[in-house]
Amino acid sequence: MSQPATPARHPRLRALALLVPTLLLTACTSSTDTPRAATQPPADTTPQVTGPLCAALPTGTDPGNPTFLAGQPADQALRWIPTLTTFEAALRTSGVLTDLPAGTGLTILAPTDDAFAATFSEDNWDDLMTHHTDQLRTLLKAHLVSETHPIADLTTAGRATTLDGTTITVTRTGPTSRLGDRADTVCSDYQATNARIHIINAVLGPLPVTAGTGHRAH
Repeated sequence: MSQPATPARHPRLRALALLVPTLLLTACTSSTDTPRAATQPPADTTPQVTGPLCAALPTGTDPGNPTFLAGQPADQALRWIPTLTTFEAALRTSGVLTDLPAGTGLTILAPTDDAFAATFSEDNWDDLMTHHTDQLRTLLKAHLVSETHPIADLTTAGRATTLDGTTITVTRTGPTSRLGDRADTVCSDYQATNARIHIINAVLGPLPVTAGTGHRAH
């Protein structure tokens, strides 16, 4: 007796039967060979200031906090730091910052008000501000360094040359950095537009001083 004829498969069903194994193989290969991209947390861009004086200066959302100052021009940023009123006024009076080419990167070694009060008598400082602009500008340039340098970069280099042409040594001393044989950083790495600001506890520069002969008015 003759065998019954096997019914012919529909062409579409036959093509599908051939395609399924291929799809399964591709899916398995893709799932094992293609790693998933790791999700990285966003980088923290908040400026990190360091030093013993930082805790006494504006933080968080206080006016003059480091994050706010990072978006300010250097001259405006200095106005927001409450312990730099003398230095800021001297820079403004002398016009040193406005003489620099626009967009020039700058590192500012900014002495505190207490540093000026310990170095100059009231009469001496007022005379310098009023009658000796050239000497004042020279003094201020001893606190300015070309380009923006984090304090870690300065200590790694071991020296920095100020705009008055003086080369000072920079060494690490525990949580602070020593500038020459006179000043220590007390709050480093404020950022401003095209600038880094490092607050220091002594006045740099070669001008004669009159320490102990009076108190300078703030």
